[in-house]
Amino acid sequence: MSERWTWTYADADGAPVTAGPTTPSPFPTQSDAESWFGETWHDLADAGVASVTLHRDGEVVYGPMSLEAAP
Repeated sequence: MSERWTWTYADADGAPVTAGPTTPSPFPTQSDAESWFGETWHDLADAGVASVTLHRDGEVVYGPMSLEAAP
């Protein structure tokens, strides 16, 4: 059975965000998921996403991770 890597998005209040760039998900590897995120995080932020969480087969791997720039 192959792994499924997916992202979920939240707004500044922690509510789920479903709008934004189409996610070609699930991803076959963590590397693929992270590469896609690295290329599109600006678009996600522009769509109102404040944080993201990476999941493997429905389990949280890490996150929520803020999309705001560090001070």
